Amino acid sequence: MINEQQAAPDFSVADENNQLVNLADLKGSKNVILYFYPKDDTPGCTIEANQFTQYIDEFSARDTLVYGVSKDDCASHSDFINKFALKVSLLADTDGKLCEDYGVWQEKERNGEKKMGIVRSTFIIDKAGIVRYAEYGVSPEGHAAAMLDKVKQL
Repeated sequence: MINEQQAAPDFSVADENNQLVNLADLKGSKNVILYFYPKDDTPGCTIEANQFTQYIDEFSARDTLVYGVSKDDCASHSDFINKFALKVSLLADTDGKLCEDYGVWQEKERNGEKKMGIVRSTFIIDKAGIVRYAEYGVSPEGHAAAMLDKVKQL
């Protein structure tokens, strides 16, 4: 699990356009929100992505990039973005390394059945690469607005 005030685990992961996004390249210039979600085009994930899109200009005005992360591939991410006119970038963690590094790949139970999956989680990383906020077990409704309030405090 990731704790606040620790250095964010570095990453280099392809976005929806199959372009590599490197945390190291963003240090010194941008804050980063990484929000992990289970699957493209599912109800909770769509709510979360649409709400982050709703506030994207306010995040941008505060030098903050927003990246959604799931294990879906680049094509799935591109379809999801196009279907809902999303303005967030989506990272394709197809090998699950980023999920493991941030501690979001966990055992989940549903209808009495246990299986591994992504626990909806969000991390705010400041311009110095330090985790300023970490939350596991996020509820999608209203989450983007709450994260904007956290960014305003940076």
